Amino acid sequence: MAFLSLKNVTVKLFESIILNNISLSISVGEQLAIVGNSGSGKTILAQTIAGQHYYSGEIQVNLDYIDGIKSPVILVDQQHRFKNLSGMSNQFYYQQRFNSFDASDAKTVSDELEAKGYNPTLQKSLIDLLNLQQLLEEPLIQLSNGENKRLQLAKALLHKPGLLILDNPFIGLDADGRKVLHTIINTLINSGQQLILITTPEDIPAGITHIAVLENGKLKTTSAKNEFKEDAKTTKHNFNSEVLKTVTTHQSYDFSVAIQMINASVTYNNKVILKDVNWLVKRGERWNVSGNNGAGKSTLLSLITADNPQAYANEMYLFDKRRGSGESIWDIKKLIGFVSPEMHLYFECAATVFETIASGLFDTIGLLRKINETHEHSVEQWLNMLSLQTVKHKNLNRLSLGEQRLVLLARALIKNPPLLILDEPCQGLDDHQVEQFKHIINKICLHFNTTLVYVSHYKNHLPSCITHELRLHKGLQF
Repeated sequence: MAFLSLKNVTVKLFESIILNNISLSISVGEQLAIVGNSGSGKTILAQTIAGQHYYSGEIQVNLDYIDGIKSPVILVDQQHRFKNLSGMSNQFYYQQRFNSFDASDAKTVSDELEAKGYNPTLQKSLIDLLNLQQLLEEPLIQLSNGENKRLQLAKALLHKPGLLILDNPFIGLDADGRKVLHTIINTLINSGQQLILITTPEDIPAGITHIAVLENGKLKTTSAKNEFKEDAKTTKHNFNSEVLKTVTTHQSYDFSVAIQMINASVTYNNKVILKDVNWLVKRGERWNVSGNNGAGKSTLLSLITADNPQAYANEMYLFDKRRGSGESIWDIKKLIGFVSPEMHLYFECAATVFETIASGLFDTIGLLRKINETHEHSVEQWLNMLSLQTVKHKNLNRLSLGEQRLVLLARALIKNPPLLILDEPCQGLDDHQVEQFKHIINKICLHFNTTLVYVSHYKNHLPSCITHELRLHKGLQF
């Protein structure tokens, strides 16, 4: 008996065909993983099945054999958005998660899970299953990636979905977090939950029975998991290092020490986030900052990027100058190229690709001023280097999340800054894009002697130019 059936499903968005004549069928008890390169249409397919896009063709979900269903299909997006206590979703700003007095306007985990109409017994079982008990009073905007993924999954399951769709749930999780989520997904499957998982071939749980491969909006193959064969990975770098000689260097900066922290500590409401971190980053060094979700990595970076007010309470030096000696946050930001998953959430997605990259010249979330010919030339350089010329006039929200991430990487690189801080820069990129990006970072750092701070939970995402490592565990370095 077919549980889910798609026949000749086509989706057209912004005058472009995104999904082209998709037909597939899932029987009762079969569990499907959907894989494919960035931009292949995976997320749009998930959203279409969840009823979020108009389509031609047929989609049928058979729920007749399942008791107690409240929602036919629930989709858990790979990016989460927050609402404040008034229910407004656009009232937060990026720095707010580092300001404890502002975070009081955010809902807590308990607020999210205790809405009226939910079954108390189900609430309790999900809190236990997803290990959320100790997080109930935490503000949403201060949760780690792994904690947020578990919360979003609990909220979805409270609606008792007939079909649960998870869009790249492993993105942003450390190795332990991925193992925990594998166990949770397998437990749900064993309980009878019907599931579709959008993921990579490397992150397919044991309970998945079938794999569908999308390519350029078309269904390339569907097979049983034990018959699935991943295409051989080949990467050709279309980046010529000679291009770097043409990259605009806006200013030269004279310093010996990029970052120095002396016994740096951060505490929120008596909760220790960082404690006694001593760290020296000399000019031209390239560091990997590692640690599990919740180890304090994002907070550490926020001290450097002028997004955390507790920097003033610590002894810190940036570019040879003591923090708090009269510099503005813009004096600091102009020397740093920065990208992170959290910044991505707060970015203005209605801006064009060109405008988004250009905004990096002024460290603003969106382009708020006119640019001159020199600026335009710089934008064109990076559009060419990251193969984004064909989408430069598109709005950011018309791109896949992987393509959006490439645009934000170009925004971080456009100033050719003396310090690059890249927090999980390859989230959402496919294997080819990851290799291409690592290649470019290696070339940039070596050619310009750029200082690099790089965070990733995947060892294969680290560029080879990295020379040092800072490891954090529960706010302590070790």
